[in-house]
Amino acid sequence: MKKVNFKIFSLLVVLGFLTLSSVNSSYGQSYEVGGGLGTSAYSGDIIRKIDPGQVGLQGTLFGKRNFDNVWSLKVGVSMAQLMAADSIQPIDAMASLRNAHVNGRITEFSALMEFNFLDYVNHKSEFRFSPYAFFGLGYSFVQGEGRINASLPVEDYRLSTLVIPFGGGVKYILSEQLTLGMELGFRPTTSDFLDKLDSTLPAVTRYDTPIDATTVALSKGLNYGNPYTNDWYYFLGLTLSYTITKARCYTY
Repeated sequence: MKKVNFKIFSLLVVLGFLTLSSVNSSYGQSYEVGGGLGTSAYSGDIIRKIDPGQVGLQGTLFGKRNFDNVWSLKVGVSMAQLMAADSIQPIDAMASLRNAHVNGRITEFSALMEFNFLDYVNHKSEFRFSPYAFFGLGYSFVQGEGRINASLPVEDYRLSTLVIPFGGGVKYILSEQLTLGMELGFRPTTSDFLDKLDSTLPAVTRYDTPIDATTVALSKGLNYGNPYTNDWYYFLGLTLSYTITKARCYTY
């Protein structure tokens, strides 16, 4: 499986950079470079829904090829914090007793297709902005530390996973060469181990003796995970891009 994932990642990188570095600069194409800053969040077996109290920072660098006024290909690398803890907002009583937590870093390489809904780059257009949507493929590396149970020590862990980014945002032309954007992205992964918890973990003894009558059933707790869903993470932030070459299409 690791060999297959590495081949997919290698193919993704090669195809993306070949497209961006193509010598074919036919009419209607332009190139951009840029970056962005924002917040990152996660949902999985510690946090089932996005918790505003458990978000981290994320940043991205990217290169973009605009094929016309509608379609663009963006290749980029992003880094984000992964933060989650049962002690902050437990999903139920068992999670509170489990007291798992994770703290790590996500490094993502991606290739995304963007679709602009308005012809905002046309010099005759009445719009200086456009909503847009994107979808693509990515590959992420996760390095972090955490524990899956209150009775166990904090341990380092690493994993890699294929992701399928999608989302949308709004772009606004600040000047002939600068474009400001605001973007929300969803990243479903192919792993249930992003938070160091999955449904295959064995049962462990949380307490040698019950604390009281209400915790008898929890004296042997499970490091449980949902076997039917994989983990997700999310990006929300602002981007700023600089157009290197200007060769927009003004007619279709």
